[in-house]
Parts: sequence; structure tokens; C-alpha cells
Amino acid sequence: MGFPGTWMTLDERLVYRVVPKCACSTIGQIMYYGDHGHFFDGDIHDATEGIHKWGIEESKARISEVVKAQEAYAFTCVRNPYTRILSSFFDKICGIQRNGRRYRGNLVPMLIQKYGVEVGGPDGKEEFDQIRSFRRFLLFVRDTIRFRRPMEPDIHWSSVSGHVSTFIVNGGRYNHIFFTEKFNEGMQTVLDNVELAHPVDLAKVPRFNESEGHGPKRAHPVEDYFDDLSMHLVREIYKRDFEVFKYDIDDPSNKMPIGEIDLDEVHAKLGE
Repeated sequence: MGFPGTWMTLDERLVYRVVPKCACSTIGQIMYYGDHGHFFDGDIHDATEGIHKWGIEESKARISEVVKAQEAYAFTCVRNPYTRILSSFFDKICGIQRNGRRYRGNLVPMLIQKYGVEVGGPDGKEEFDQIRSFRRFLLFVRDTIRFRRPMEPDIHWSSVSGHVSTFIVNGGRYNHIFFTEKFNEGMQTVLDNVELAHPVDLAKVPRFNESEGHGPKRAHPVEDYFDDLSMHLVREIYKRDFEVFKYDIDDPSNKMPIGEIDLDEVHAKLGE
């Protein structure tokens, strides 16, 4: 299987397991800057050179070698399951993507037809019942993850622990896992442990948000989107994320972690 979703700096000092909707655009740009002294001009997800990616055929052998030998500082970043799934809904389902189209072609029309989801009209700018539509989307997410129908789960709503585990199962080991909600603190730990060709001053790094402006703004507090049923679904889908990455499963309004990540526990539970 290898190391899908893994990026590495050209100097092979930093290895990052990408987790969608967890500050991956900003992290990728920081890695790019560390090699080149400037940020990538455009969305870092579109870069096909200047950074090693598992998706680039020529990069696979080097990534495999470095990760298995545990020669680089390996890290990833995680996020509260409640806010992550909400972000996926507004960006990927309600939003127009950077190519000017809906995400995954016929996905949104299918959600409208089969699940009664509304997305704010053709451009995502019309008023609609965000809470009702999100809860219907959540039923679809549960169906994709539990029953793999009407489609396989998408990377933007498949569990964080699922992404993180492939790296471990295939022979990698993380040196650090940090919280999106404590980004500067966590990313600084990474930078303190490697010597990059071009040092990065986190205070001066802009936030690169590939989903910014794609969809309608969230109109309500996070907790308003989750009634008893939708909280039950989130617990069912993301139970392991809450447990391993120390988020509050009982309070959607609390986006902050309630404990520290134990790397040994992560490797033991996700390496099975």
C-alpha cells in the first residue's frame, strides 16, 4: 500500500502525513518554504514539483525509504471531529470548488435527490436551512463509512484515525502529532526539531485556506447543528478519533482537546 497522503521536504528532513481539513494547506506551504525560501504560488495541493508527494511517481521510492528507516522528523495534525465534518459540508458540499464546479461532479445532485440536502442554489449563495441539510448530509456520511454506499467514503470525511493509521501500519512512526486548534504551538515543536535551509517564522506565515470562500458562511454556533441523533451518528463514525486524539465527545461546543495525545497509545491502537 505504501504511504498515501504523505509529503516530504526535498531535503528529506520533514515527513508529513496529510489529513484533509486539518490545516494541510498551511503545513504544505511551510514545508515548501523550508526548502525554497518562498511559498508556492498557488494551492500547494496543485504542486507537482518542489516538494515530494506520494502522488508524484518519482517521489515514492524516496518517501518509502526515508519513512521506513525513520530518518526524517515525521508528524501530522488532527482536528475535532465535530468542526471537521461541518467544515467538510460547507466547503465540499455547499461550495463551488476552485475549478468553478461542484465537488466530484454528480455528488451534490445525488445528495439533493436521495437525501434531500439543500446547498444554497447553483452558486451556494441562496438562503437555506443549514442545520436540516447538514443533518441529512451526516446520514449520507454514515452510509458511506458504515455501508460503503451509495459510494466509498471521501477523504474529507473519512476518519482522521484512518488517515493517520496507514502511515503506522505500513512502517512509519510519528515523532509528533498536534492539534489544528493549537496550530502555532504544535507546528513550532516541529520546526524546533529540524534545521531547514530556510528558517520559518510562524508569526509571519499567512494562513493558507484552500476552502476559504468556497461555500456559504456557517450561520449558527457549532453545537446548533448537532441534536441527539446527529451526535449519536458522529460518535458512531468518529469514536476512535475522539478517544485517541483526546477530544470531547459529549460537547460539540468545545472544539479544544481535553487531554494530551499519547504517541505510544496512538501507535499501539492505530498500528493494529
